[in-house]
Amino acid sequence: MTQLDASQIAADMGAGWNLGNSLEANANGVPSETAWGNPTVTQALIDSVQAAGFDTIRIPVSYLNSIGSGPDYAIDAAWLNRVQEVVDYAYDRGMYVVINMHGDGYKTVDGSWLICDASDQTTIVAKYQRAWEQIATRFQDYDERLILESMNEEFDGQFGEPTQPCYSNINSYNQIFVDTVRQAGGNNGSRWLLVPGWNTNIDYTTGDYGFEIPTDDHRSPDIPSDEQRIMISVHYYAPWDFAGEENGTITQWGPGATDPSKTSTWGQEDYMDAQLKLTYDAFVTKGYPVVVGEYGSVDKSSNDSANSQYRADFARTMVATAKKYGASTIYWDNGVNGQYGFGLFDRSSNAVTQSGIVDAIMSGLGDV
Repeated sequence: MTQLDASQIAADMGAGWNLGNSLEANANGVPSETAWGNPTVTQALIDSVQAAGFDTIRIPVSYLNSIGSGPDYAIDAAWLNRVQEVVDYAYDRGMYVVINMHGDGYKTVDGSWLICDASDQTTIVAKYQRAWEQIATRFQDYDERLILESMNEEFDGQFGEPTQPCYSNINSYNQIFVDTVRQAGGNNGSRWLLVPGWNTNIDYTTGDYGFEIPTDDHRSPDIPSDEQRIMISVHYYAPWDFAGEENGTITQWGPGATDPSKTSTWGQEDYMDAQLKLTYDAFVTKGYPVVVGEYGSVDKSSNDSANSQYRADFARTMVATAKKYGASTIYWDNGVNGQYGFGLFDRSSNAVTQSGIVDAIMSGLGDV
């Protein structure tokens, strides 16, 4: 393991890309890589992503009904083998890889069980602990380029302010994750671990809503006492009417916008800067790197021929602003190209489909 401190790891991760809608896809609650319309992931795809300039790949993973019954809660060996195979596509090329537990915490996903307001938390905690014990043991010999992420967008399903005891349970999951991984042997004692707050929402993670950074009592003594090995995960899709809403109303963003009727009334550059500064003040200044684990905007070029330029502006500004505040960024790509898609690559031909956005990401990072 190379002992990278907070600023070193953030810089070394460079530009990041999500392998979305693949290993977190499922059919009837069973993980199924191609169930959501994307082809089987190949080494050639990952090589294309790396060739485009990306240094980090986040691989969302769902386990769902691949986890057996208690008390062992054994993960199906074939599924864990496939997860490792895809990890190795990137890891063996020298890239950073982030793997998480993704769809298991969504009430709307078949087979989900990591539900923070469910009644039987005792069973949930036991299952969660055992699952991460198996995952961390499988990857114990991987070096600092493998980052484990405790969960994805965990919350009660309502988009209002956080509720209790739900937030306390999320904090508990994060603590169990850190304690379990740290004690799983090998390099887990010193690898970087990534944890989110409420729904990866910046305000609800940085503000006085109940988020607690896990303690790290079982980490390796080789880590300098004045350094951390925990990262904080947030996501950024603001303003949603531009970034995610599937209609053609709001298609422009940023200072280059030419039509006020197509531009959101909030969520412009000043808002993005203020949000990233919140993460800097709350975590980066204390030695905890921040990872914007998802960001991006959907394709509305069929509604506005200039939309691609605003999407590129959004991505460039996000990457540059995050870098300014010591955070890393990982673009959300769901494999969908065309109307309302987030795709940057054609996952069948492996070709870049949005070169303007890819160039903007690299420009924001200062790599071009």
